[in-house]
Amino acid sequence: MADTSSNREPGGPPLRRILTRIGILLEMIKFQHTVFALPFAAMSAALAVRCAGGAPITTYLWIVVAMVAARSAAMAFNRLVDREIDAANPRTAARALPLGLVTPRQVGIFTGVCAGIFFIAARALNPLAFALAPLALVIILGYSFTKRFTFYSHWVLGLALAIAPVGAWIAVAGSFALPPILLAVAVACWTAGFDIIYSCQDTEFDANTGLHSVPQQFGVSRALQISSLCHAGMVACLVLLMQAAGLGPVFGFGVVCTAVLLVYEHRLVQPDDLSRVDAAFFTTNGLISLGLMICLLLDLAIRP
Repeated sequence: MADTSSNREPGGPPLRRILTRIGILLEMIKFQHTVFALPFAAMSAALAVRCAGGAPITTYLWIVVAMVAARSAAMAFNRLVDREIDAANPRTAARALPLGLVTPRQVGIFTGVCAGIFFIAARALNPLAFALAPLALVIILGYSFTKRFTFYSHWVLGLALAIAPVGAWIAVAGSFALPPILLAVAVACWTAGFDIIYSCQDTEFDANTGLHSVPQQFGVSRALQISSLCHAGMVACLVLLMQAAGLGPVFGFGVVCTAVLLVYEHRLVQPDDLSRVDAAFFTTNGLISLGLMICLLLDLAIRP
């Protein structure tokens, strides 16, 4: 079969073509969804500052660089290894790689560059962050293969995002502690729960192609129940974090709002009606992460 990717090359001057290609890559990895995990890294860094006595502004900048680079590498790698699966799935067939808007080589280069930036940022933070960087990268990239052999892939994704608060704490304090671990478990439960909801859209496709997910394994109705349990676990971890970190009523209000939003998220999605999955997945979870961050920062600001 002839290569038709050249027919899809954006026209115009070289700079415009490069910027267009970058725009396609950023849309492909849903760059705007970095908002899901970044607030939890900010929360953990803020708690670490209270315990460790502060850090230079460059530390926070490198945390953001590391977070964005790691997530971008993971998403690009996922699109790369799943390109044939995405092409066969009607829901994902319009993604950039299946359409030929970018080539596998270009996505591979983008992944490598992002991974390199992640290592540079980790090296700039402290020796422990740099030492743990390869393990973190193995986890966030390895997730892409897990749905081929286990329905626990949702929790592997949760583990990948849970690295953010632990990494941010290590970047500031240079050590481990209980608060970032509790926050990480909360993130893992939250992520697994909303990923199960999202994967309900592909239950039939997964079953027909031999892919594994909780909805494919247990059915949509049971999957939504398991998702609810995951989100209950998130709220429980946030309550424990409130106690372990000595947080006050403002953060407590954020936890209550999180619980309400999670209930609302589950009311949006029913076993026989998945039409509002996007609202449940994107809008509600964005509000949860940003809202919790604002409440925690306010709580720290008004308490001695």
